[in-house]
Amino acid sequence: MLTSHHPRSRDYQQPVPAARGDVAGPSGRVLAVGTPGPRLDQLTRTLVSTGHEVSHAAPGDVSRQMRQSPPDAIVALDDADDGLDLIREVRAVPAGQALPLLVVTSDPGPVGVADMLRGGADDCVPDSSDPVELSARIEAKLRRVPVPVENLLLDPRTGLYSQPHFLGELDRELKRIDDSRVGGVVAMVGVAEIAALEARLGPRVRREVAERLAGVAEKLGGVCDRLGWDDDGHLLMLMPGVDEDTARDELQKFANAVAGTRFVVADENVRLTPAIGWTPLADCPDRAQAVANSRNAVEESIRHRDLRPVKYAAWMRGSHRRRRRPLATALRALLSALSPILVLAFGVGIPFVFYQQMYELGWDVGSAAYWVVVSGLVLSAAMIVLECLFALDAKPRPERPAQPYPPASAVIAAYLPNEAATIVDTIESFLRLDYPNELEIVLAYNTPHPMPVEETLREMARRDPRLVLMPVAGSTSKAQNVNAAVTRVRGEFVGIFDADHHPVPDAFQHAWHWLSGGYDVVQGHCVIRNGESSWVSKLVGVEFEAIYAVSHPGRTRLYTFGVFGGSNGFWRTDLLARTRMHGTMLTEDIDSSMRALHEGARIATDRTLISRELAPTTLKALWNQRSRWAQGWLQVSLKYLWRGLRSPAFTARQKAGLVVLLGWREIQPWLTLQILPVLLYSAWRAGGVDQLDWAVPVCLLATLFTLSAGLVQALFAWRLAVPELRRRRAWFWRYLLVSTFFYSHFKNIVARQSLLKEVLRDRQWRVTPRPGEKAVKRT
Repeated sequence: MLTSHHPRSRDYQQPVPAARGDVAGPSGRVLAVGTPGPRLDQLTRTLVSTGHEVSHAAPGDVSRQMRQSPPDAIVALDDADDGLDLIREVRAVPAGQALPLLVVTSDPGPVGVADMLRGGADDCVPDSSDPVELSARIEAKLRRVPVPVENLLLDPRTGLYSQPHFLGELDRELKRIDDSRVGGVVAMVGVAEIAALEARLGPRVRREVAERLAGVAEKLGGVCDRLGWDDDGHLLMLMPGVDEDTARDELQKFANAVAGTRFVVADENVRLTPAIGWTPLADCPDRAQAVANSRNAVEESIRHRDLRPVKYAAWMRGSHRRRRRPLATALRALLSALSPILVLAFGVGIPFVFYQQMYELGWDVGSAAYWVVVSGLVLSAAMIVLECLFALDAKPRPERPAQPYPPASAVIAAYLPNEAATIVDTIESFLRLDYPNELEIVLAYNTPHPMPVEETLREMARRDPRLVLMPVAGSTSKAQNVNAAVTRVRGEFVGIFDADHHPVPDAFQHAWHWLSGGYDVVQGHCVIRNGESSWVSKLVGVEFEAIYAVSHPGRTRLYTFGVFGGSNGFWRTDLLARTRMHGTMLTEDIDSSMRALHEGARIATDRTLISRELAPTTLKALWNQRSRWAQGWLQVSLKYLWRGLRSPAFTARQKAGLVVLLGWREIQPWLTLQILPVLLYSAWRAGGVDQLDWAVPVCLLATLFTLSAGLVQALFAWRLAVPELRRRRAWFWRYLLVSTFFYSHFKNIVARQSLLKEVLRDRQWRVTPRPGEKAVKRT
């Protein structure tokens, strides 16, 4: 009961003189809420004795009583365990949301008090409190009336605008656009993992997540300083007076900062994927359209999970989803079919006519072009030989780790209809890996329809908890699967694999030897395991040795940086979470490498870190695969070459490597084609092909040196190959022969075709078929 701590007890039915500083006389109307009985009677006497006008309401009758006699404050008795229920009942009444609410408790202890304060009470006092103290607490609340956060201009704890105030600010900025054409942007930030977090932790996580995101924006500062939220818990950003490029850059910085931070949400440590949609204020007639546009762009951003802010476009609306354009599609198909003719026209016909016309004007440009072509071929051969020599001196893997083995994760990205024949065998090979700490295997896959193999996979996951199945709804690329998995993995580092890869048992141990020694990414050696399947797979088997055993280690040693090759690569999880993969890039692996290198990441190459995979078995499949690779490299070259050459993040030696990897590789296929217009020009000038002198010493030496580079590369590939392929000497001789007279020209043709495809914006991902395990002959 409420009792006095004065020396003499008081009669609570008589008024008590006001203490110093108290307000004398009636102090407002108080609604006493509680079950009728002695406690409610005692509370009533106490309130009356301290000068308050008192009305009563039983639990369940608060709303009606408040309408009949609106109070200035509410004092509730927490009868039994219904304290939180009473608080919710009071706060559910609109008029009760802003009223001071004190709870008189039967002393439930600190935990119970904390629960009630979190539940919406403004204060809690025990039954044993002095009446003067209770009166003073009521008076304090009446003088400083609590206001719900949503009714404040700013949340004092997070700095966020309430929704009404944010929308009011947005209205003002839209009016300024109408009056003065001042630029600006409104953005919305979603979180790809929010549905899973809410299902696991409850609806309160939406507000917690928005608060965490607001904290990151506040820390970054800049133009992202007007923040609010909507009813769904999305963070809203108003960026007035900025141009689109500045807004995009600032939003990208914010996305990278969020992705690189581990947050505590509902007492869990989580990683978040921000999905940012934005729209220029000038494109929005009103605030409703501005918010709706941003929300549509958020949905598009969530599909990719690649951290890139998405600008709203009209096709993102449900009724304006991107439609196929039959005429444009037909025209693109026609131009693609005519691409060999177009290549000859641009690469041979136009140069030949140019040389003729310049000669008529007195300029022998064709002869100069001859020396340029010869020099280019010699330079290409010299770089191949140089890479081979540096491959012999590749940096060896550290013998032991610099730190204890941490938990690790493997992510297998799969398009299930293409991988059904091999995925079970792949999963079994991963479950046999030898690693001294926790190793989880995450299968991140997409499929347009359910498949029988999914039940087999679920049974495997039930038997072995290390296997985690992660279907990625709406995914259309490997990049989206990896991006979805990177926030789920628990390992300190993560290995990325395609669905046909079988890493050696100690692969993760050896990868950690590099990563613990200061490297951020290590690329392993991909070995073909179905070489016996066809002449194409034999060819690719040797080519992979030339790539992964010779070129990658040689270039890494020569230029002091490596690249991630898409599979059998191991990343520090934090770096991969910040970098992600961009599904719009056909070689998302090289794109990720460039962005990681711009961050200052160190990428190692280890030819002893082996994983075995399946090669294409037909020429058509090989064409599709190499066409995608060539066009993807072109995209990366266009995007990063100039940026890399201007970047202070790269040394002079590394910039020379960028020129070779991203510049020269695009020039070389067209340069080799120039030999045709040069020869045609020479024959035209000489009066016929029979008038040419083919025994020019410089030309013969250049040809011999160029051909010898292929021999040197094949020899080094055999010398550095894995043992099971080194025994196949006939494969290497066949590779040398086929590469010299066919395959090198095949790859040059593919590279030239890729330029036209990129110009035509033909960026369709053509899946490489995976042969079933029965078709794989063990080598």
